[in-house]
Amino acid sequence: MRYRRLGRAGLQVSELSLGSWVTYHNQVNVDAAVEMMAAAFDAGINFFDNAEAYAGGRSEELMGQAIKRLGWPRLNYVVSTKFYWGLPDAVTVNRRNTLNRKYLMQAIDGSLKRFGLEHIDLVYCHRPDPQTPVEETVWAMSDMITQGKALYWGTSEWSAADIRAAWEIAERHHLHKPVVEQPQYHLFHRERVEQEYARLYEDLGLGLTTWSPLASGLLSGKYGSGIPAGSRGAMESMGFLRDGLTDAAKNAAVAELAPIARELGATTAQLAIAWVSKNPRVSSVITGASKVEQLRSNLGALAVADKLTPDVIERIEAITSPLAE
Repeated sequence: MRYRRLGRAGLQVSELSLGSWVTYHNQVNVDAAVEMMAAAFDAGINFFDNAEAYAGGRSEELMGQAIKRLGWPRLNYVVSTKFYWGLPDAVTVNRRNTLNRKYLMQAIDGSLKRFGLEHIDLVYCHRPDPQTPVEETVWAMSDMITQGKALYWGTSEWSAADIRAAWEIAERHHLHKPVVEQPQYHLFHRERVEQEYARLYEDLGLGLTTWSPLASGLLSGKYGSGIPAGSRGAMESMGFLRDGLTDAAKNAAVAELAPIARELGATTAQLAIAWVSKNPRVSSVITGASKVEQLRSNLGALAVADKLTPDVIERIEAITSPLAE
């Protein structure tokens, strides 16, 4: 395992990390979580990603139970969570789809309780909130850190303009600045990471922890003949992904990637994850797994990244870049 700094921050995270979206509680119970997190940790993964909204808070609870059973020293791992959507029972105002101070200061306490931890290493604003002044959000996130409830904060799927505005507010008031963004990034979704954020890496020292390196499974090749039973696309709650997963042009492109992967002794999924990790701006590639075998296969992408020569990347680009957003 290799480690990269979180942008300009001193914190180092593993090149590949393990996330819990979709899987924890829905497909993975606490015993499976313990098994997978132990295997990930033994392979060098030190970053475990979560969010308040995942499984309505139960993903945080499950991960917290697994961490307690594993008994790792607190300094040895990094845990994240994200705030914005709120919890399913949050039907009143100020509890859903917001980044106002009242919500954020109570959300961090809720996450700490569910995790059973004294602090969260990384906290993200899960989406931008156009209804709340950015200054209010920046102060609340900075105060979480000042109070010792979080160590670093960042954003997820914010525009470059909003990230810069938040950073400049923090700079002006001597507050804790956002240090990381968590965007979607894969072979078919690139514009934000490669173009929109381009100035932020040097100007602000922005780090990236990217999600969905396999485009929700599309880049694994499993959707070439439709939606297989037991897959993410077959889940009722993931119905919004089906049109994208069955896109004929993208599935045809994935089929064209398969021979390149075979030449490198890799699967198409490993090739796709390796391609994301090859970007030096990416601090960590968040991967998901519902079984240990899947986790170990994903970890094989580390060796594949070393085989992505300029010629190989050029061949990959020729196939995928015409379809990239």
